[in-house]
Amino acid sequence: MSHVLEDIIGLTGRQRPSEPAFVLASYILNPSGIRCSVAVDDKLGFLGFQSLIRASAGNRYGVAEGWGIIGTNISPYAHRQGVGAALFRVSSQAAVEAGIAMIDASIGTNNPGALQYYEAIGFRTYREQDGVIGKVFAVPRQNRSAGEG
Repeated sequence: MSHVLEDIIGLTGRQRPSEPAFVLASYILNPSGIRCSVAVDDKLGFLGFQSLIRASAGNRYGVAEGWGIIGTNISPYAHRQGVGAALFRVSSQAAVEAGIAMIDASIGTNNPGALQYYEAIGFRTYREQDGVIGKVFAVPRQNRSAGEG
């Protein structure tokens, strides 16, 4: 997972944490974590990952408490191969199982590929501030657990 983040940094120049300790704390052992899924294949190996966490009060993204927060990281060598869509199928099912009604993706305005990706899988812009576009996905009601929303 660290290597994917490093490859993304190498391609985009956008600095962000990528060391193994960060990956472990943020994606694998995150106490707010719902699901962190990985994509691999026999040719390229590790293709990317997607994490879904439950927003807590006062989270750094300003997302409503109880919503899901999603993050997608795909290797530059695996773009446009359906990896993100496959990961989102797993994450959206995890949201259903966790009773999540809304999922936020907070994306930098300087990341057109991510903005296009989230739009293509059904996220819609609901806020813009400080160089970040917030996109939201409404988890279909009929798919959520009985008694939710």
